Amino acid sequence: MLVQERSAPKRPSSPDHPHHHHRKPLDLLSWASDNVYKIIFAVFLLATAAAAFLLPSISDTAALLCFERSRSTPSSSDPSLRIPYPEIRFSSISPIPPLPDSFSSFRADRWIVVTAPSSSNSPSLLRLTRLKGWQLLVVGTSQTPSDWSLKGAIFLSLDYQARLGFHVTGYLPYHTHVRKSVGYLFAIQHGAKKIFDADDRAQVLDDDLSKHFDVDLARETTEILLQYSHHDPNRTVINPYIHFGQRSVWPRGLPLENVGEVGHEEFYTEVYGGRQFIQQGLSNGLPDVDSVFYFTRKSSGLEAFDIHFDGDAPKVALPQGTMVPVNSFNTLFHTQAFWGLMLPVSVSSMASDVLRGYWAQRILWEIGGFVAVYPPTIHRVDHSESYPFAEEKDLHVNVGRLIKFLISWRSKKPTLFERILELSYAMAEEGFWTEQDVKFTAAWLQDLLAVGYQQPRLMSLELDRPRATIGHGDRREFVPKKLPSVHLGVEEIGTVNYEIGNLIRWRKNFGNVVLIMYSSGPIDRTALEWRLLYGRIFKTVIILSEQNSTDLAVEYGQLQSTYKYLPKLFNRYTGADGFLFLQDDMILNYWNLMQSDKNKLWITNKVADSWVNVTIDGNSTSWFVTQNNMVKKVVSDLPVHFQVSYKESSSDGQLTICGSEIFYIPRRFVGDFIDLVGLVGDLDIHQKVAIPLFFMSMDTPQNFDSDALASSIYKKDLSVNNSSLSYYTAQVPAVYPVNVRNEIDFIKLIRVMSAGDPLLMELV
Repeated sequence: MLVQERSAPKRPSSPDHPHHHHRKPLDLLSWASDNVYKIIFAVFLLATAAAAFLLPSISDTAALLCFERSRSTPSSSDPSLRIPYPEIRFSSISPIPPLPDSFSSFRADRWIVVTAPSSSNSPSLLRLTRLKGWQLLVVGTSQTPSDWSLKGAIFLSLDYQARLGFHVTGYLPYHTHVRKSVGYLFAIQHGAKKIFDADDRAQVLDDDLSKHFDVDLARETTEILLQYSHHDPNRTVINPYIHFGQRSVWPRGLPLENVGEVGHEEFYTEVYGGRQFIQQGLSNGLPDVDSVFYFTRKSSGLEAFDIHFDGDAPKVALPQGTMVPVNSFNTLFHTQAFWGLMLPVSVSSMASDVLRGYWAQRILWEIGGFVAVYPPTIHRVDHSESYPFAEEKDLHVNVGRLIKFLISWRSKKPTLFERILELSYAMAEEGFWTEQDVKFTAAWLQDLLAVGYQQPRLMSLELDRPRATIGHGDRREFVPKKLPSVHLGVEEIGTVNYEIGNLIRWRKNFGNVVLIMYSSGPIDRTALEWRLLYGRIFKTVIILSEQNSTDLAVEYGQLQSTYKYLPKLFNRYTGADGFLFLQDDMILNYWNLMQSDKNKLWITNKVADSWVNVTIDGNSTSWFVTQNNMVKKVVSDLPVHFQVSYKESSSDGQLTICGSEIFYIPRRFVGDFIDLVGLVGDLDIHQKVAIPLFFMSMDTPQNFDSDALASSIYKKDLSVNNSSLSYYTAQVPAVYPVNVRNEIDFIKLIRVMSAGDPLLMELV
């Protein structure tokens, strides 16, 4: 995994403006007056020329997943805002011949493509040059010394790349591994049939790629591979590390909401080999992990990872409709999938290969191909480099949405390349990358044809056919080993440890409960963190805030009337067991709620400072009087069963107020809650008044599971801004108030919460 700087590449400075002879002011004004139309026309031409020159390179510093501005599909009523669709005549692409130099007649079937490290004295690269039957191709970047060379390798300097004549060159950043796209084209131009996409740190195990990958697919057409089952149509992405014995490790690009899914497969199915056109290998030592894992699994910053996978576990294939993270440092591409080598340019280098992997998997289904994951093929040494979490943040938030989009996407275009271009365009309109990658895709496809690549034929999509029923005879069992791992900086030995077991129990208990959070803090600093914290436990985490954001999946809501937004969320998850509401200043210790009754209402009616009855009299403030009058109006209109329950639970002349920072509504009361929201209508009843009104109308307090939250810590007189963690304890179900406004606050919170859930230390 290459950890690259994201600073903008240095560009040659523009030439100085030519000097103009000075005129007297009056002469200059007279001349300008006489030539005003010429001036306007000249300015227009200069602006047009400048735009044409600058636009191809503006995306080199585009932020991760392009979320500086919304990329949602423009309204059809304003076609000028739409991204222009490239027009390409694929049947009339002019060939690009090799340069007339010493490589012009060189041909090889098998290529290894890497970017050049700063030094050519790399032991790993030297070993790659000695792999029998493979040609090493090293692609230079702006960080590569001009005198870089390595015996046995072909080196493409920046100057040499510019002379190759490929259309993609003008779109590539100068300083990252994304420049490997030039290397892929060079290899294809010189006879490549297999390309091993590698990292300069890769040490191939046993110095033999053929021993670990299926290099010759023609020999594998009768082989039967294990395949993940498609029995769960809602499962769209898989952590393959579990299959190979490391269930507490996850690959970069796996949605973080799936990190907690650590159980092994109940059963597998089978598929004939020969069409695993993309083969993802695993890496011992330092696997392909994200910054969340890298930062949280070390007991000290200087300690190097040395994680190993089960080399005896069988390779495993992915069925259509299920995806897996694919990287750019340990992946074998066969010629049928060479189009899938394109590394996007409008996203950061940390996201480029992840997006490419998901994008390529989706297109692979169009030709009947699939991805297979293989036991460890390389070893990478961990140099204890810093992993930039900030660059991955939006990737973690949005990769799940990308997977869902890709699985639902369909095309009726008649050729593969037309479908590839159509998907790239659709991804730009959805905001997964920018218009720059639409142009880059068009250039890439033209270059492929220009170097002699033949696009594969389309096949019917299995996703659109009825799935066969999986009978007992079709099921295949494989139980992964449980290998020693690094877990929270402590080595795991033997079976799944106690903490993993607890996580599974909590997930089983709350896995069908929807958590609805209201965030009053800055969502760009906390939305991901809350999903990391609670998404491991609950079915899903919905975040409401006045700062709504489509990119962060944060929906709009006002705290004082949040209850009015809940019915639409209830209707969205009709199969959920219940809904837990939580404000971000109330911290939930979910491990202390395992004995709570999920069929009953929970609220803080036993927490004295949270649930109070206010006497309404002549001394009451106007706010209390107004709220009390609205409550009376609603109660007078309540159906008999609501009205009777409420009057049994309330006292005349008093208004019940509840902080309502946390409450739980089971499935059987959802309909009642929705009815009560409808009865309130447009009345401006505050959340703190409406929630106790609803709860006492739905059921009497003696029927609540009042013990669920009774022991919560509630500091009524302590403001959120002045709150600290000095009174936090992991021994109660909830703590209020706790101020979390940024990543540093989140790290402090996780450290104290880990007393109840040690696995939380993975997230900080």
